[in-house]
Amino acid sequence: MTDTREMLDASPTGVPLDVAQIAATIDACLNCVQACSACADADLVEEDVDALRTCIALDQSCADVCDLTARVLSRPAHWDQFVIHQLLQACVRTCTSCAEECARHAAHHRHCALCEKACRACAEACKALLETQGLAEAERVAGG
Repeated sequence: MTDTREMLDASPTGVPLDVAQIAATIDACLNCVQACSACADADLVEEDVDALRTCIALDQSCADVCDLTARVLSRPAHWDQFVIHQLLQACVRTCTSCAEECARHAAHHRHCALCEKACRACAEACKALLETQGLAEAERVAGG
């Protein structure tokens, strides 16, 4: 259980989209940050570290993008819906790439299996938020 929903509800300006869905997306992003950071760290001490180079790089990129997405989503008083839309798309893309790479190693490395799961959950949460009515206009503006 996190304080994410309660913090969003406490915003004096309100939140422009469904609070529960935003909180779930923030939590999925933060969970993915932790999973990717831990997976990259574990990859570095595996005997087959050379085979995990791409996984390490994608873990680090995914953690960075998810961290930024969670932080920006946590500031609804100053949202730019176009930026939110672009960040969510980037998060879906990087999480999907990372999940696919971790899936390649999941049978041999449990941390990769766990990371794959977290990445897929984050991608799904971001996709769901992208599909909300409030971000439809941002997609139109973005040329999507």
